Amino acid sequence: MDLKIKLPTYVKVAMLLVGLYIVVSILSIIRPIILPVIYAVLISILVSPAVHFLVRKKINRSISVAVVLLITIFIIGGLLLWISLQLNNLGESWPQLTTKFQQVTHDSVKWTSEYFSISTRDINAWINDGKSDLMDNSNAAIGTTIVTMGGILAVVLLTPVYTFLILNYEPHLVEFIHRLFGIIHDKSVSEVLIGVKSIIRRYLVGLSAEFGIIAVLNTLGLFTLGIEYPLLLGIIGALLNIIPYIGGLVGVAIFMLVAFATKSPIYVVYVVGLYALIQFIDNNYIVPKVVGSQVKLNPLICIIAVIVGAALWGIPGMFLSIPFAAILKLTFDRIDSLRPWGFLMGDTTPPPSDVVPKTD
Repeated sequence: MDLKIKLPTYVKVAMLLVGLYIVVSILSIIRPIILPVIYAVLISILVSPAVHFLVRKKINRSISVAVVLLITIFIIGGLLLWISLQLNNLGESWPQLTTKFQQVTHDSVKWTSEYFSISTRDINAWINDGKSDLMDNSNAAIGTTIVTMGGILAVVLLTPVYTFLILNYEPHLVEFIHRLFGIIHDKSVSEVLIGVKSIIRRYLVGLSAEFGIIAVLNTLGLFTLGIEYPLLLGIIGALLNIIPYIGGLVGVAIFMLVAFATKSPIYVVYVVGLYALIQFIDNNYIVPKVVGSQVKLNPLICIIAVIVGAALWGIPGMFLSIPFAAILKLTFDRIDSLRPWGFLMGDTTPPPSDVVPKTD
């Protein structure tokens, strides 16, 4: 005789909250370990078609993986090298920027002294005190930056190694997943694996499309304003824009500094207006229509996923949140009891007749 225990609603809610807390805590603890693995999985899925092509040409799998990884590293390294060389040229504007900043500071102190009847000596003393506080805070920030750079370096070094191993042992890993769920669920497992690969590829394609569109908009806008180095700044701004919220702010700060150093101060206002326009287009049209549509998630779920990812893992969580949400939706769609949640996360809108009941 089967006995079913019916728990009160408040007990179920309490168990759900406790389970959620445990999951979030575990994810936060294992972040340094899991991030390189996740990046490696994403890269493996993206470049696996090239590896499969070489394997079909009767080339040893390990050699195929090594060749594809080396080509990928050379492409990324070449892009970073070009950006670094262009940044050296951009650095030539630094003395000009310093001179203009000192002049603006001097004029501001003079205007404040005359308008508010404050001694210039007192104003300069306040400025010097602010500089001292900034230096004290920067000393503490240096330690944090070193720790952060150490984590980034670990990810950079470990990700290629994990990528090589995942690609090299891909057949073994796929067979393990099939055996884990048994022959009965073999078809469903195959559908989920294929769906996950497709979702991640579409997401990365959408992200690349967003990068290209933002780079073009940045470059055209800066070129129209007559800002120097429009192509370099446009590409840097598009790269930073991949990081939600923070990346865009850093990008516009760079635009403003270059405009301030090479043009009149009014161009700083023009750059801010250009940034606001591009961000409006990106947030309301490009991200929901280009990136979100590739993973079949509605804009509301995309925004919530990014916020949750940022709260959990910071900047990497922002980047990884959308593909994770898409994989979660795919899983919900394959489980009968969870299909309503998959429908909630999707971008399919039912006909009005299905939403609004007919009235006599």
